[in-house]
Amino acid sequence: MSRDLDLKKRWDQLLSKLSEQFADGDTLDLDAVIYLVGVQELGQLGRTFKKDEKVNLMHIAICRLLEPYGYYAFEYFDPDGWPHYRLLEPLPALKAGEQSVLMKEAIVNYFLANSYIE
Repeated sequence: MSRDLDLKKRWDQLLSKLSEQFADGDTLDLDAVIYLVGVQELGQLGRTFKKDEKVNLMHIAICRLLEPYGYYAFEYFDPDGWPHYRLLEPLPALKAGEQSVLMKEAIVNYFLANSYIE
């Protein structure tokens, strides 16, 4: 139970900080945070992305976030600077709530590793 409480506390702290920085205090949702991770990983800050690029940014983020869990491995950067990953192991069949918890945990770990939160 303590682990769940730690995750909730860190998730709330992260959402508060990101929402203040990127959404003028409006609370970001999980998809918005995943998108921000994708932009960060691409490293092309300050530009406008097309709809298909936004989908690709979210894919980059999911790959990067699940890489430490052994699901994906970084392969290369293409000529435009976009990272590419390969699937190492299929994701387990998870219920929607379980998927959400896994992604929140991965996101919190990502931001902890980058010293954005404590």
